[in-house]
Amino acid sequence: MNSPAAHIDSEDISTNLSANPEFQTVVDRAVSRRGFLRSGTGLTAAMFLGLGGGLAGCATSASHGSGKPLMGFKAIPISTSDSLQIAPGYTASVLAPWGTALIDGAPNFKGDGSEDAAVQALQVGDNHDGIHFFALDGKNHEGLLVMNHEYCTVDEKTGAYVWLFGSKGGDVRKTWSKDNVHKSMNAHGVSVIHIQKNAKGQWDLVKGSAYHRRITAFSAMEMTGPASGDALLQTKGDPSGRRAQGTFNNCGNGFTPWGTYLTCEENFNNYFGTSGAEDRRNAAQKRYGLSAKGSTFQWEKHEARFDYAKEPNESNRFGWIVEIDPFNPGSIAQKRTALGRFKHENAAFALSKDGRAVVYMGDDQVNDYIYKFVSDGKYTKGGDNSQLLDKGKLYVARFDAGKAVGDFAGTGQWLLLDKQANPKLQADSSFANQAAVLVHARMAGDVVGATKMDRPEWVSVHPKTGEVYVTLTNNTSRTVADEANPRAKNVYGQIVRWREAGGDAAATTFEWDIFVLAGNPTVHTAPKDLRAGSANITADNTFNSPDGLAFDADGRLWIQTDGKYSNQGDYAGQGNNQMLCADPVTKEIRRFFVGPKEAEVTGITFTPDHKTMFINIQHPGEEGDSHWPGGGNSIPRSATVVITKDDGGVIGT
Repeated sequence: MNSPAAHIDSEDISTNLSANPEFQTVVDRAVSRRGFLRSGTGLTAAMFLGLGGGLAGCATSASHGSGKPLMGFKAIPISTSDSLQIAPGYTASVLAPWGTALIDGAPNFKGDGSEDAAVQALQVGDNHDGIHFFALDGKNHEGLLVMNHEYCTVDEKTGAYVWLFGSKGGDVRKTWSKDNVHKSMNAHGVSVIHIQKNAKGQWDLVKGSAYHRRITAFSAMEMTGPASGDALLQTKGDPSGRRAQGTFNNCGNGFTPWGTYLTCEENFNNYFGTSGAEDRRNAAQKRYGLSAKGSTFQWEKHEARFDYAKEPNESNRFGWIVEIDPFNPGSIAQKRTALGRFKHENAAFALSKDGRAVVYMGDDQVNDYIYKFVSDGKYTKGGDNSQLLDKGKLYVARFDAGKAVGDFAGTGQWLLLDKQANPKLQADSSFANQAAVLVHARMAGDVVGATKMDRPEWVSVHPKTGEVYVTLTNNTSRTVADEANPRAKNVYGQIVRWREAGGDAAATTFEWDIFVLAGNPTVHTAPKDLRAGSANITADNTFNSPDGLAFDADGRLWIQTDGKYSNQGDYAGQGNNQMLCADPVTKEIRRFFVGPKEAEVTGITFTPDHKTMFINIQHPGEEGDSHWPGGGNSIPRSATVVITKDDGGVIGT
């Protein structure tokens, strides 16, 4: 996700000063990108996916064995309107916008942003992001919708909140009251929302449900796993190092087969600063991007734990994956330290061949890394898996140029981040123990030689083949062009995929290729200019900055964007942010949905029958030019969008 205040700190500003190789350099060594563009397939889709003699049970044609094309909808054009646009034959409706009354006794949203902190704690939070639908008893018409609330929109020029306290432009820095700060803290976090279809077939909140829950920057948390109790997690407020307070900047998400929600703490660094005049950050705080002085959100003015000079370890308690049991409203969320600390974008779950839990993760910052966690224990269906994510091995990816199958591919290795087992970490005295490796996972990745990536965002695993896809949203800070990528600034991004050795998610080696190189052929001439994108990018499906990513049960790949919507210059003809659908075998990409003005399209989940899709619209009107979804002169509000097919069929067909 894009930073709320790029002038202070941003995912677009690298904090990685290591000499590790950049991914584009690896691509250059692997093969000429021009060959990839000409064929449009590189390593052929059939060979990559193991079709026709590879992985058992895979389809062997574009119809994927069903007799029908994987994508059955008609693509739509771009849009610059302040409304939702969707493929013909589909309907999109709005559910649970920011400020919706949630907890029993909560007032309805006033419409002017005048609610105080106490009221915000009872209402749905702001800037919806990752989302998952947990069916109740397998039902398609009732369940728990769990969603992240990433941040509150901040004006990049002034640092003022946009919309949280009313109309755009009100600079609340002049009146930084404690209630202002606390309202912001209560607008962050996670909502658990009990929903069901009403008699008219529309989705509603279940009034008075005991499942409704808000988890905010104040909520009690437990630190679990190898780093729990370590000195790096101990603070004045928690000398034990085993309890934490709150979660925030919750970006993407994941979920487990045992029915829990994984929320991912991303740009936590934007919440820590100091009122002092000196830069007192240590090396780790700099590597993780804490502000030298005042923070973006300025919580440190009224909550001392966010002043890194007063509480130097408090920031170490954020940047984790947090496991939440939505079916137990009284449960305490668990921060799983075994999965490492960095700017988590999302968490893609898989099972190894022998039943161990595997979680793929991206660190959303320019020149940072892709990680994988493999549990020691095995998943037990119907058993107690509550501590499965507390013990295991954490790896970081190195992409190599070694020859793989086909004409555009490389190999890769998963490098173990273990103080006792990795000689490079053993030799580095800055890591006192395994807890230090996990708390400072980025720095451990620097030491072992991980590959710098172009802002790794969402990761998704193909449900039938096990291949893994990741969005590399962009890298506008790169200044050096090369044979592999002659556009010095990667303003469009790409999607990379890999398959694990032997088709086993727990493998330590893999083969990779590029699924799509985003670009804009309406502005740049293909195939000579690589800014036009790979061969599967056309004037009809052009997009930039792929971000959200998810497979449905049939293997359709849904791609959501969080990029530039100026519709000018490099981005001319690309319109508002959008959601597209791709066929992993043919590589065809079609535009399915376009969001309102100045908004990101993010988060994706389905009912079990895949006849209802839920996605989120985040930060509409972040620059002041939207009144979605209320229209007129109303304050824009992030909201969930419910998508159904008019004939009652499966989404995407």
